[in-house]
Amino acid sequence: MENAVYTADIDVRLRDVDFMGHVNNAVYATYIEQAREAFFEEALDVSLVEVGTVLVNLEIDYRRPIEATDEVEITLDVTDLGTSSIPMEYEVRADGELAATARTVQVLVDEDGDAKPLPAEWRNRIGGE
Repeated sequence: MENAVYTADIDVRLRDVDFMGHVNNAVYATYIEQAREAFFEEALDVSLVEVGTVLVNLEIDYRRPIEATDEVEITLDVTDLGTSSIPMEYEVRADGELAATARTVQVLVDEDGDAKPLPAEWRNRIGGE
């Protein structure tokens, strides 16, 4: 991921840490979600709370534990826009070291929950067309 679309700094909270002193594996998904929400707000000027999107895929490959004192940074890259989907790839870094990689697919849906095309403005802002 050399030409990342977005980077977000994430604060490790005490509640994120498990009994072994590491950030719990499930919390990585929350960190990725935080980065995705920040990306939508900054790049598209919308909140995930305000638009109808659903997460249809999430994959995380863990590389190393994140410690409570680590500085965490998430790098997000939109890989290839679909008609209604936004596939994203992530790098999770802890103190500059790769801690995990992840992939998600977010789909824009209408009020009935059916997929709908991404707005042209989103495509322009993301750089997909």
